[in-house]
Formats: sequence, structure tokens, C-alpha cells
Amino acid sequence: MVSVLAIAVLIWGFGAILNVPVRARMVMLGLLYLGVLILLSVLPDGHPMVENLGGTRNEWLVLGGAVALVYGYRWALGQLRARARTDEPAPVVAPDKFTATELERYARHIVLREVGGPGQKRLKNAKVLVIGAGGLGSPALMYLAAAGVGTIGVVDDDTVDLSNLQRQIIHTDDRLDMPKVFSAQEAMLALNPHITVRPYHRRLDAETAVEMFADYDLILDGTDNFDTRYMVNRAAVAAGKPLISAAITQWEGQISLYDPARDAPCYECVFPKAPAVGLAPSCAEAGVMGALPGVVGSMMAVEAIKDIVDAGQSLRGRLQFYDALYGENRQMTVKRRADCPVCGDVH
Repeated sequence: MVSVLAIAVLIWGFGAILNVPVRARMVMLGLLYLGVLILLSVLPDGHPMVENLGGTRNEWLVLGGAVALVYGYRWALGQLRARARTDEPAPVVAPDKFTATELERYARHIVLREVGGPGQKRLKNAKVLVIGAGGLGSPALMYLAAAGVGTIGVVDDDTVDLSNLQRQIIHTDDRLDMPKVFSAQEAMLALNPHITVRPYHRRLDAETAVEMFADYDLILDGTDNFDTRYMVNRAAVAAGKPLISAAITQWEGQISLYDPARDAPCYECVFPKAPAVGLAPSCAEAGVMGALPGVVGSMMAVEAIKDIVDAGQSLRGRLQFYDALYGENRQMTVKRRADCPVCGDVH
């Protein structure tokens, strides 16, 4: 019996070291337990293996019953707690008012001169759409949720993969294979239950983008391919919405706010053509330092909050570069192109 328990400990320990999901490790332990019961049932009394396993099934049945009782108790307790939270009446508050809990939650914003109560109310009433719940989207979504942005949409057709967890901090090991938008929703509401999250588990296309963008005040693009970036830019211009777009690779990132409706260039003004194949490889091809999207994605959230509350100087008309390897920040001024096929007619 001791040897089987040792095997169980090894399965759990090595599984944890190799980042095997908890659910998968529980399945392996269950199979081990089932195998022991089968051996004790089919082998004759006195068999050496039966003796090594304890001689009878009774001890193993008692052990299995105890484990089942503990997990059953934890499950029932969790259900009672969830029901208690659900049944608790929510305070009736006008949409543009704050509860006492919200006032305490956002206190550090409210005392900030550039935000204050009016700015926090703007955040509460704002609707922001984030395209991509990956490396850039993860920190952007978490900080927008923490800041109290009232409605946050997130679009992504992908599911959580183990290779994502090195940088996509909104996801966790126990949500592997879950659609990223639902994983992000779970994390955001756990952080701030006073917001609304709209998950769109789909691939964004040109036909639906403009209609979707019309329902939001600001668009954040954290995707990792040029076809999508150009499509998102065209849809944002058509919908008349400001677009914060960022990109990362290896150790470097860039970000700007594209808004031709307010005389700033659109994405295609600055990047008329996508680079040749191989010149700007994706993160999957070239790699990326894990904390880099945390920095640049947080910058996206900062620019979004500034734009919503109208604080400071935004990145409209400026393209910012961040080089993490050498700790450098650089900026360049960018302007609209009169011959831009996307925003040339926007006034």
C-alpha cells in the first residue's frame, strides 16, 4: 500500500513540475486507484502483489470513501457559498452613481487631480473593445477592469494553450483549452465584479467589425498579424472610432493612438504596406520576452484611460517605441497622408 501511495505522490509532484493541469493529475490518480481495486478483485488471496497492496480491498475502499467525502463536502460548501452570493440582494444604484464599495475601490483615482469623480464617472460609462486576449490584451483588459471601465468587450477566437502562460497573464493553468474570451471574462470579473464584460468568441471579420465597433467608444488592437491590423484600422475609420494599436516582437514594442476624426493619422497612413514576409515575424516565429507585453499592454490601458478622462497628452500623432533589451524609449511624430486610401476623405 505504501508503494502505491508513493507512486501517487510522484504522479502529483512530477505533474506539478511539468505544469500538467490539476484535472489531468486527478484523472491519473483515479486510474491508479481503479487499477489497484481491479488487481485486488482478480488476483487470488495470498498472491504477492495482493499482499503488497494490503491484502484486501477494504482499506482501499475506506480510503476512496474518505477522499470522496472530503471532495463532496468541499463541492457542497462551494455551492452554498455561490448560492449565498447569488441570493444576496444587490444595492439599487443609479447607473451614473457609485456604491460605497465602488467609491472605496476607486479612491486612488478619485483623489487624482486629472481623474477625480467626473473622470471616474466617465470610466464607468465608457465602452471599450479589446481585440485579442493574448499577450497585449491580457494586461490591457486587467487594468481596464481594475480602473472601472463600465463595459469591456473582448474578441478572440483562440483557446488557452500552455505556451500562452509565459506572457498571457490573464489566463491560468486550470483554464487550459478554455476559449480565451471566457477565461478573460472570469479573471476580469473576479478582479472587479462592478463591470460588464462582453466576450465574443469569434474571428473578427470586415463584415461584422464596423457594426461591432459602433457600439463602443474606443478600440484597442492587440492582435499579432498585419492582415487583422489593417482590417481593424479600416473598420475603426469607417465607424469613426479612435484606435489604440500596439505591436511587439522579441524585445521591442510600439504603440500609438490612430484617430483621423481628430486629425491624427490612421494606421495605414503610418504603415502603408505590410512588411515583406520574414521581416516582421510573429511572436510564435521569433519569440518574445515574457514581460514585454505586460509593459506595452499596460501602456495601452494607460492611453485608453487618458483618452476617456481627457487627461494629459495622448499618443495621437506620435508613435512610441520601447526597447526592453536596452531600456530605451523613443518617439517620432506621425502625420496623416492626404493620399491615404483609408482616411484621405475623413475631415
